[in-house]
Amino acid sequence: MKRCSSFFLLLLVLMAGMATLAAAADKVEITIAGMKPEGEPETLGMYKFGEILTKLSGGKYEVKVFPNSQLGKENAYIANTRRGTIQMCATGTQTSALFPAMAMLETPMLFDNLAHARRAMEGKTFDLINKGFPEASGLRTLNAFPLGFRHFYSKKPLKSMADLKGLKMRVPNIPLYVNFAAECGISGQPMPFAEVPAALDQGVIDGGDSPFADIVALKMYEITPNITLSGHILVIHSLYINEEFYQKLPDQDKQWFNQAAKESADYVWDLMGDLEAKAIKTIAEGGGVVSEPSPEFRAAMVAAGQRSWKLFYDTVPNAKEILESAASYK
Repeated sequence: MKRCSSFFLLLLVLMAGMATLAAAADKVEITIAGMKPEGEPETLGMYKFGEILTKLSGGKYEVKVFPNSQLGKENAYIANTRRGTIQMCATGTQTSALFPAMAMLETPMLFDNLAHARRAMEGKTFDLINKGFPEASGLRTLNAFPLGFRHFYSKKPLKSMADLKGLKMRVPNIPLYVNFAAECGISGQPMPFAEVPAALDQGVIDGGDSPFADIVALKMYEITPNITLSGHILVIHSLYINEEFYQKLPDQDKQWFNQAAKESADYVWDLMGDLEAKAIKTIAEGGGVVSEPSPEFRAAMVAAGQRSWKLFYDTVPNAKEILESAASYK
């Protein structure tokens, strides 16, 4: 009898071990690369996506997050996602090099506020921008979430468009950004963001523009204490997935990925309002002066933004439809 019990016990142990091995064999590891450091909205969104996907799939998918350009710069990890070396990545309008319409995610003076942008990105505007993108790029855009509006930081107060005229301001080396600066009368100085503090100290530039996360991270308000809430461009990033990998997923798994992407984007959208309020408090406590542009100043920036939209009409076939769609969500 004891031999029989021992045999069945051994059998149960073996069966449990085989089940564990089978479960391990079925587990799929997803690699996702990003550029932002720990604690920033993009990175928080990637971790949240992994957490939700693991839960929805009952542990079938395990997401490995590599932020802060650990897997290379944006161009490198986008290329690796396209070829399927890694499954996913997070980035912004860098994908416009593959498909010009993606630049319209950051159209100057397009959105009045976060709520307006969220309605557009959860609605038809997002679909119109992405129409034809998977076929052209080999990538699928799973969601869209904000990193924050870009605001001017400067050594002197900015009270009107006249104060911007001829001002030497750092701009990202992106045609749309450079063009918008020119339309505002700014003497745009394209340079990497890492070079900005030294350029300010040396008087090479008078200021620049960035989302609050960057302004606070580098304590820009200590060098350029005047922060103008211009909100002229909303920086929007997305989670991208290799299209071939996505299409091979079972239908249920696709639903898990889609739901995890939506919920993680919701998390970042909900978080952004609190992050901006905390940033304004930090800037004020650090000696910075945060000011709202006058209605006349804002109207002039809107006009400058709309003049910069002409770049889209030559490169994006459905640009007019995208702009009209975004306006409909005001």
